[in-house]
Amino acid sequence: MTTYSAATTPSAGILSRTAPVKPSLRVMSLAVTLALSAMAPQLTSAQPAAQQLAAAGNDAALPEVVVTAGNDQAPTEKTGSYTVRRSNSATKMDMSLRETPQSVSVITRAKMDDFKLDNVDRVLAGTTGVSVEKVETNRTYYTARGFDITNFQFDGVGIPLTFGLQDGDLDTALYDRVEVVRGANGLTSSTGNPSATVNFVRKRPTYDFQAAAGVSYGSWNTRRIDADVSGALNSDKTVAARVVVAHEDGNSYLDRYQPSKDVFYGVIEADLSNDTLLTLGYSYQKNDGKGAIWGALPLYYTDGTPTSYGVGTSTSASWSSWNSEEQRAFAELNHRFGNDWQWKTTLSHNKLSTDGKLFYVYGTPDRASGAGLFSYPSLYNSDNRQTVVDSYVSGKYALGGREHDLTFGASWSRSTLDDISHYGQGIGAALTASGAFDGSYPQPSFDASIDGSSYTGKRKTLYGATRLNLADNLKLLLGANYTDASTAGIAYGVSQQTSASSTTPYAGLVYDLNRNVSAYASYTEIFNPQYQTDISGATLKPVEGKSYELGLKSEFFNRKLNASAALFRVEQNNTAEQAGYLGAKAYYRAIDAHSEGLELELSGELAKGLQGSLGYTVMTIKDQDGNSAKNYVPKKTVRLATTYRLPQLEQLKVGASVNWQGNTSRTDALTATQNVTTVQQGYALLNLMARYDISKQVSVTANLNNLTNKKYISSLYASQGYYGEPINGSVAINWKY
Repeated sequence: MTTYSAATTPSAGILSRTAPVKPSLRVMSLAVTLALSAMAPQLTSAQPAAQQLAAAGNDAALPEVVVTAGNDQAPTEKTGSYTVRRSNSATKMDMSLRETPQSVSVITRAKMDDFKLDNVDRVLAGTTGVSVEKVETNRTYYTARGFDITNFQFDGVGIPLTFGLQDGDLDTALYDRVEVVRGANGLTSSTGNPSATVNFVRKRPTYDFQAAAGVSYGSWNTRRIDADVSGALNSDKTVAARVVVAHEDGNSYLDRYQPSKDVFYGVIEADLSNDTLLTLGYSYQKNDGKGAIWGALPLYYTDGTPTSYGVGTSTSASWSSWNSEEQRAFAELNHRFGNDWQWKTTLSHNKLSTDGKLFYVYGTPDRASGAGLFSYPSLYNSDNRQTVVDSYVSGKYALGGREHDLTFGASWSRSTLDDISHYGQGIGAALTASGAFDGSYPQPSFDASIDGSSYTGKRKTLYGATRLNLADNLKLLLGANYTDASTAGIAYGVSQQTSASSTTPYAGLVYDLNRNVSAYASYTEIFNPQYQTDISGATLKPVEGKSYELGLKSEFFNRKLNASAALFRVEQNNTAEQAGYLGAKAYYRAIDAHSEGLELELSGELAKGLQGSLGYTVMTIKDQDGNSAKNYVPKKTVRLATTYRLPQLEQLKVGASVNWQGNTSRTDALTATQNVTTVQQGYALLNLMARYDISKQVSVTANLNNLTNKKYISSLYASQGYYGEPINGSVAINWKY
């Protein structure tokens, strides 16, 4: 459930303008049939080359990794690859990407290291089909296939997301990889939006000693130091531990903004027996944001013309700050039975808190005088505590002379939120043209009024799925998820009372066209309870999301290269939209929306020494009347990243990445009778990297971002916006043992 607090904006929550139409599956089926007939011969002709390469020897193959009890997938940190051989993010079954009947993107440790993707915003900004909506310096939304991403997992276990957004700068130092399953994911994430599920896969201990450390210096005096140490704690190598630490601070291209963060992650594994593994872990991250922006810059003047400020312009006051703290503790117990069966149970407890002295600037300025902007100071604190239990069994069984896969389990979660806003004296005071942007607004006393939230959300889930091996080249995946969700409490004077339950189905069919290429189709659902009421006072029905997908997947060169093409249709029905007021109380109506599109993706080793990932997305988003909706979401995107290790100078690796998106726009009411539309023209961000290995232990890496110094608004998700980073770079020295 997405809930907006008073810290979101001083005004009402963001209104949705979306709606539905029935799926044109006949058109999608015809398109896929044509694609199959056109592509299959070409893809088949590529098979002998792959077979010859495999027969030539294993000197180019990925290094073998020994997997201990509980580690279903090999880590990516030592492979140097931009893809993985297996994933279980979509189904909790360990399958190759080609066997998974949904679109899955994997951002590996190698890609994060090459392009210095030190935070989740940078990771997802380069992910196929994902858009990063930075509405403020310390708060970010993510979208996929036209809808907000509200489902996040850590090691495959879903975590409640209170506000539907990310607070602070989530660091990636503790993750081996990030996996993104696009579309609804009703089997492992039954509630939320039919957009995507993001799974953060943490680093785990190694039983051979290894250590790494790095220091970097970048634009705006940004300094970073990090270290990572892992190894066995006893001579029998039955207990191992790993510690990751990082610190980063500096200034910013934004006036007065000085972000800093501290990261700690510790994890220990113990083999209780040959078949039982216990894992305990704890992570801590603290973000401090002096001079952070709450809200952003006005997008247009009173005459309807667009504003244009310096790239570093900020509405923060000199006393502004926005701090956040995340603590995540988890315990896992994994037991392997005979015949490839295992039982895994995870207990997680998280504490997420924020505090800030915030200054919001609102209004529409006059082009000539700059007048028309007003102040809104607030002191804000929140405390969100989450407890999650997930337990499941998976394995194989025989039926009809064939071996099939089965997984079933249950999960439970409880999340509490308490937050409070102390509003400052001087709310609504007129600002001078310069006073809105120079940080000079004096810190007020925060005793004008108080408001806040206190509510509790609970989820109880049962799920199960089986993959039926119907023939050597045909697999059918069937599953279902039953979830009971409820919320009780108050948020800024509005009741959060909800209660709903639903069974969401999951179905996927995979047909192997040949040794390297498969065709697939999938269908899954999702739902989300709502607390909003209609004009009669009745609570709106839960949001219902559906995801249809048809496509092709292929793997070549001993699974070192993965490719996919997918046609998708996503529907979201019953979404609450404010429809008016009865006295001072708002009432809502349910609206529908759908998106349709095409996604193409290629990732892995393209040739010896050449790693790359390429993603292309094109889609339409329409409301229930057939009109274009959610125009702040780019309808076309390209995500490209590639690195090459020179054969003539193997110590040198060079690379480039490009993030391109098409036009976006936003329409707001300028007056009671006139609208104004803000347009961000399509743009590309070009980034470069180079790494030189001085020795086996020491290397130097240089990164340069936004090489063309493109000026662009970071997001039109909200009615205000600010500019993205101009050209910037960094140099790092890394050591490993």
